[in-house]
Amino acid sequence: MKNRIIFVCVHNAGRSQMAKAFFNSLISKKSKWYAESAGTQPSESLNPIVVEAMNELSIDISAEKPRALNFNTLTGTDRLISMGCNIQESCPINLRNDIEDWELEDPKNQDIQKVREIRDIIKIKVENLIEELSITN
Repeated sequence: MKNRIIFVCVHNAGRSQMAKAFFNSLISKKSKWYAESAGTQPSESLNPIVVEAMNELSIDISAEKPRALNFNTLTGTDRLISMGCNIQESCPINLRNDIEDWELEDPKNQDIQKVREIRDIIKIKVENLIEELSITN
């Protein structure tokens, strides 16, 4: 059975979707880990500029849909990573105490250049996370 990481932000329309896509595309298929994403107040759709920025790196997330963080989503989660949006305050459920927060800017209402910067920071953080997981597991 694989270990699960959930990347969480408020809308699940940008940062958490990018983190999930990077993680699942960069992690070895033989790894014991996989990623999902969710939002405390999910949007109707992904941020189109985020989709465009990921397409520039040949990662297609256009078919992804924002989904809600709930008790069932959290069940069986081995690691919970917030994108820097104070999810404890916006979450309708009691979250765990072991949330790691990456403190990332929100790509909402940002131009493509700023979204690229956020994307690149997320990629580096995911690469570091994968390296950490490969050392500890």
